[in-house]
Amino acid sequence: MNKTHIAPQEIRVSNGGKILHVTFPENQAYDFSAELLRVESPSAEVQGHSAAEKRTIGGKIGVLITNVEPVGNYAVRIIFSDGHDTGIYTWDYFSNLGENKNLIWGDYLERLTQLNLSRE
Repeated sequence: MNKTHIAPQEIRVSNGGKILHVTFPENQAYDFSAELLRVESPSAEVQGHSAAEKRTIGGKIGVLITNVEPVGNYAVRIIFSDGHDTGIYTWDYFSNLGENKNLIWGDYLERLTQLNLSRE
């Protein structure tokens, strides 16, 4: 069954805002750190308007999720402790991020190193 556009059964913040649990039907469940969600935000501020404009943001190891708000029936907006609140996280975005989390995280860490940035 194609997961595209299927809403999660549960979206839950835990560990004092450090983790977001997203559970889809068919027992597909993902845990995302607030840091990963913040540095890979789907917002134009982070992603730019093309792949060439994507920004690498350091210093977010301590960022927390302070709120999660529904956006229609296709996404949520996550508000972070650093004030970032413009990313719209669709169900497809969560699914893709969950399925490719290790690759995306590794790429982020490599970009930090290349740019002499820190997670701290």
